[in-house]
Amino acid sequence: MGRPGPAPKPVELKVLEGNPGNRPLPSNHPKPQPVAPKVPYGIHPKARKFWKEHAPKLERLGILTEVDGPAFTMLATHWALAFEAARVIRDDGLSTVDENGAIRKHPLLQVLRDNSTAFRLYAAEFGLSPSARGKLDIPEPTDDDDFFGF
Repeated sequence: MGRPGPAPKPVELKVLEGNPGNRPLPSNHPKPQPVAPKVPYGIHPKARKFWKEHAPKLERLGILTEVDGPAFTMLATHWALAFEAARVIRDDGLSTVDENGAIRKHPLLQVLRDNSTAFRLYAAEFGLSPSARGKLDIPEPTDDDDFFGF
């Protein structure tokens, strides 16, 4: 059985947050290359669009690495499913009529809720939620930074 309490935060996010706990950071943690994994074959088209839009940004911050493909796939997939459920609900309305003629809430409201919750949890892992992003302390680029001139 694992340790109790919340999951430990990745060292990279602790560094970007400025190490608010001032505890020593582990020096022996795995350091995968900050290279965005390739978009998996067969992923939902909306998830693919999400991936292509957000993966390069996270790669530049050093948060998305070569081993984060499955977790980032789930993040993108949950976003796509929530987006599609919201689109259908918008088109159909918030309620439906069941086989007995009774008005019921749209069944995709639960799909939207479940996938929104899952997305929020994965987004926090990558520093993508507003509260997680508010804790980040990203250093200013220096003059010797190759991208500073752009």
